[in-house]
Amino acid sequence: MSIIAEHYNNLAQLGNEQRRESPIFYLRAFNNWVKSVSIGEALNVIRNEQRRDVRLRALDLCCGKGGDMKKWAAGRLDKVVFADIAEVSVRQAEERYQEMTRRSRARIFRAEFVHADCAAVDLGEKFSDPQQMFDIVSCQFSFHYSFESYERAERMLKNACDRLAPGGIFIGTIPDAHEIMRRLQASDSLKFGNDIYSVTFDTKEQQPLFGAKYHFFLQEHVDCPEFLVHFGVLMDMAEKLDMDVLYRSTFNEFFDEHSANPTHLQLLERMNGLETYPSDSLVGSIEDHQYDYAQEVIDHKLPRSKGAPRVGTLSTPEWEMASMYSVFAFQKKKGPSSLPDDAHADRRSNEQDGNYRGRDSVRSNEQRQQPPPPASPDTSMRRDTKRSRRD
Repeated sequence: MSIIAEHYNNLAQLGNEQRRESPIFYLRAFNNWVKSVSIGEALNVIRNEQRRDVRLRALDLCCGKGGDMKKWAAGRLDKVVFADIAEVSVRQAEERYQEMTRRSRARIFRAEFVHADCAAVDLGEKFSDPQQMFDIVSCQFSFHYSFESYERAERMLKNACDRLAPGGIFIGTIPDAHEIMRRLQASDSLKFGNDIYSVTFDTKEQQPLFGAKYHFFLQEHVDCPEFLVHFGVLMDMAEKLDMDVLYRSTFNEFFDEHSANPTHLQLLERMNGLETYPSDSLVGSIEDHQYDYAQEVIDHKLPRSKGAPRVGTLSTPEWEMASMYSVFAFQKKKGPSSLPDDAHADRRSNEQDGNYRGRDSVRSNEQRQQPPPPASPDTSMRRDTKRSRRD
């Protein structure tokens, strides 16, 4: 059994009350919002291009305990295949699905569960129908484990892309290699982090494209080795599988863009993706200056009105963790590539210098700065939501 499989097999499954009391409650909710929006947008793109409302099929790659089942149900899927390396997690995901079907009054998707190392075997050989195709593939917070070697990364990517129908979309979330290396170089040691997470390397020297290992710790959730994913390398590998990149955004860029959409902002509030500040039950510490930016927004950027102004935010430790990640989407070519010729050349530029940023612009690593936490005006005037709603 691999270290990764053993770690997740032994990871305790937290109850609702434990999750609500967790110091990373809002971080997990924020991450769930990013996943919800990216899944929802991908499904909308697929349905709009097909010009009809069809029930689609999805592959949840490295599904864990099935934490995205409600997102798939909301997306009106016909079938979802769940696959993961951790046998215990797959079993818990199946139990979660059975419980969901018992409680649901409406029809939900059909499901299939596969225990397999998604970076080592051809998943098609494990499916009940080896020829089945998918409209969307999702790999959340897991794809980086495959970058232990070229062979494992290639196998994982083939499992994600080979059975995508033309026009199908592969979405995922991964640690941002540039941001991780920036923080490592800024550290006085081989380790950086805060009270809720830490990243530890063996060296500050230039990292290889594959097998760039570090140890990652996230309170209550992760304590195992991970590997850097250089996104330019991933793009080149995906291009060989007839995939075009749709976007790649850091979490802070994704938030800035999508929180401007009222529908997405309302979803963020319903999911408790931000913590209300000020509040009597903050997960962080005011004394440790973990809400200084939120207070600055209240003092200098919000209009004066009746009642105490409040904002939705994340504590500094949570935001430092969230802003270390990026979200991406690739689409299976429907014919000749829709990208201009010069775009392919740009994509093969020196990725290790940090030149690729995404669809909007290019920015070097040296220009990157740690963004401030979100501080969105809190229109819902929620009180003590941490203890009143589930994540």
